[in-house]
Formats: sequence, C-alpha cells, structure tokens
Amino acid sequence: MSPEILNEVRSKKMKKQTFLFKMLVLLLMVFPVTKSFSQDSNNSEKFTVTLLGTGTPMMSIERFGASTLVEAGDQKLVFDTGRGATIRLAQLGLFPGHIDAYFLTHLHSDHVNGLSDLWLTGWLFGRTEAMEIYGPVGTKNMMERLREAHQADIDIRVADENFPLSGIAVNAYEVSESVVYQKDGVRVTVFDVDHGELIKPAFGYRIDYQGNSIVISGDTRLSPNLIKFAQGADILVHEVMSIPAKLYSESEYWRRIMDHHTGPEEAGMVFTQSGIKLAVFSHIIVQGYADEKTGLNEITHRTQAEYTGDFEIGADLMSIEVNDTPKVLRFDSSQL
Repeated sequence: MSPEILNEVRSKKMKKQTFLFKMLVLLLMVFPVTKSFSQDSNNSEKFTVTLLGTGTPMMSIERFGASTLVEAGDQKLVFDTGRGATIRLAQLGLFPGHIDAYFLTHLHSDHVNGLSDLWLTGWLFGRTEAMEIYGPVGTKNMMERLREAHQADIDIRVADENFPLSGIAVNAYEVSESVVYQKDGVRVTVFDVDHGELIKPAFGYRIDYQGNSIVISGDTRLSPNLIKFAQGADILVHEVMSIPAKLYSESEYWRRIMDHHTGPEEAGMVFTQSGIKLAVFSHIIVQGYADEKTGLNEITHRTQAEYTGDFEIGADLMSIEVNDTPKVLRFDSSQL
C-alpha cells in the first residue's frame, strides 16, 4: 500500500474514532439528565417557572442576564436569552438542545447576548432540528447576521466533525399581539408593553397550561395592557427599578433610564389590579444605594405601600411550582 493511501486510511480511521468518542461523551453527558426526567412520573402535570437570570447589563456573578425558563409538562420554553443563560440551564441539568422554543421580549443586548451560546452550544450537544425562536421585528435579521458572524465555525464543524446542518438551522418568527404558540395544551400569548417611545415593539408573554398561568412582563414602565393580560394569573414575573430620590433629582441620565422601567409603587399597583396569586421581581435594577441589600429593602417597603399580597424578590435559579398555592423553591446560593 502506498504511503499516500496509507495516510488517507489512517486519516479516515482517526476521524471516525474522534467522532465516536465525541458521541460517547455526549451520551454520557445527556443520559443522566434524560434518566432523571424519565423518573418523574408526574411530569405531564409539571408547571414551573425558574429565574435563570435576574440581573441587568451590569456584570454580576450572582445575577446573570435576563432569562426565564418555563416548564409545562414535557415542554421547556425560555424567555429572553441574557448573559449566562446556558450556564444556568446546565446548573439545572439541562442543555440548550433540550429547549423546545425561545421567546424574546425585545432586542436590547442584555436580553439577547446569550443567544449565540444557546444556539451554537445546543447544536454542539445534540440539537438535530431547527431552533425555534419568537420575537419582535428584527429577530429574523438578527439570526441571519449571527449565522454570518459564525459561518467559519459552522463550516469547520460540519466538515471536521460531521455535525448536521439541520441542527444549526433557525425558524425565526416575528410576532405581534396574539397567541403565537400552541402545543400539547401549552398556549403562549404575546402582548405589547411600554418600554419607552423608541423601544417598540416590546413584549410581555402569558403562558397558560392546565388551567394555570404565568405572565412575564419583559421590560416595561407602568403598562395598562400588561394588567389586562395578567388578569387572574397565578404568577407574574415583573421587572423593577429603584433609585434614591437624590440620584433621581440630580441625574438626567438616571431619570431617563427610570422612565423606561417600573418603580416599586407602580409594580405594587400592577400586582393589585391584576388579581394575581404571587408576584416575583426579576430584572432587578438598583442603583445609588450603599449596597444591593439596602436597595432591595427599599423595593420591598415601597412595593408594600401599594400591594398587600405575596411577592418575592427574585434570585437566580429560584423556581416556583405553579398550582392552586404556588410553591417557591429557593436555590442554595452557595452553589453559584
């Protein structure tokens, strides 16, 4: 056998061995997750919301970028894809390829800058079908440009590792106020919220399943339309912003930011008028206080001025089981 033919045979053999090894690693990584879910005999009744990221554009190891996971039966839906969402999913034993669909509230960077990671890493670890994503006008263009930005990586992995092109495909849907997703009893409704005059459209989402419901506000200032769509919901995951009066009066910049968000008293009014069972703050913006704890205490006191019901200051990986009496499950922050 000539040296050229021998080298070609060795090269093909090495590629095959490399591919089989990677598939073995993938199976070892995925199998424990699959097994743990299969052991849940009541999975069809499961309806939970988990805060993957409760933070802001500010870099924080405790509060990752805005992202929320909803699990309804066997379906897993992610709303917004902020910084670190892939890591938070991994902490729950999930890979991005396990997610059935993604939904964007708007296209501010802190709500989408984890998207490339979720998209590409989902492909690397098992996604063989198109990624499903719903969002405002601009979503299709963003996904097309991401494809261009990562084309070199995609070409290399297809040629070198035989990854299927079907798994890197994207079905992007640009939606408006309506029911946008219905599958196996899960209904997702998108509705308009008010994130300022220049940030349109901006969305909230309502997820209904087996007679229960979760509402996610997205970024918004006080929004009557949000109150309308949140009527009678079990859980309302809502943004909040608080700054000291002195900073508000002295800083035109922070007044402008505050005008795009919901203050604690306004959030309390939304909770009261929506008739919800439990409110949960996420995308928590506190600025100008001595420390975060002081800012969070201020949010609590000011919210209680307008709302006497139950609410939680959200934390990354906090979960709420949705039923007649919502159950809050707090993640051990020492594991972060």
